[in-house]
Amino acid sequence: MLPEGAHKSVNAWVLYVALPALALRFVPEIEWTIHLMLPALTPFMVWIGAWLFVQIYDRKKRLSPASRTALLITCGLGNTSFIGFPMIAAFFGESEIHHAVVIDQLTFILFSTIGVITILRTATEKTRGIGFAYMTKKIFRFPPFIACLLALFLSRFINISVVNPLLDKLVATMSPMALFSIGLQLKFGALKQEWRLVSAGVLYKLILAPCLVFILAIALHSSGNLARISVFEAGMPAHITASLLAVQHNLNPRYCSLVVGVGILLSFATSTTWYFITKLLLPYEM
Repeated sequence: MLPEGAHKSVNAWVLYVALPALALRFVPEIEWTIHLMLPALTPFMVWIGAWLFVQIYDRKKRLSPASRTALLITCGLGNTSFIGFPMIAAFFGESEIHHAVVIDQLTFILFSTIGVITILRTATEKTRGIGFAYMTKKIFRFPPFIACLLALFLSRFINISVVNPLLDKLVATMSPMALFSIGLQLKFGALKQEWRLVSAGVLYKLILAPCLVFILAIALHSSGNLARISVFEAGMPAHITASLLAVQHNLNPRYCSLVVGVGILLSFATSTTWYFITKLLLPYEM
């Protein structure tokens, strides 16, 4: 029997060790080309759509700041690697995973910047009531944020690929540890109290978000597996590590754990549906 609060130690490893390693390992490898416009825009479309969705939902339900931020984080950021990559391999073949890497890395950059700022701003207002200077200090002391900045800028001047074998081993611990932490906190009995918020989060993340990217793909005249995979990745369940960070700052932990667990279970059905929709309605040839 694990002690109460054991998940906090697991969270600390994911957020302060595995996640910075992920940034240093993969962010420097992004190659920007016009061909990647749709997957590059996909994480931003999902986030902007989530922000609008939360604004509309909040007007009707009058959420607490903690629940509002938790809903935004879990709607706006998707599990594009741990769930997304295996699903892409299953539906499209392993050779197509490279299309999803850009979406995954930009999702991580969004999490490490806007996502972290959003969570810490709410947590700061909730717990301390201290202003901009305190929040800024917290952000720039957050290891994943620091690692993301280093990966984006320092890697242009210094070759850090020599440490990739070590980084690979650290990154490999992230998904199992994150799922273990979610499992420690997951209590389906609490679904009675949180079902409205969980339903809203799942509705946006699994249905509305891929709808938005589907419309974007048509607007950009994008086609083939690049377009299909962009829609497919937009429909992945909530970002596990973003949920863990929200839990770490006590932003409706019960909801955060439930929306991840329920979303993963439902995503197998919704992803299959999106696969056939995109296969039928998006042009096959690039």
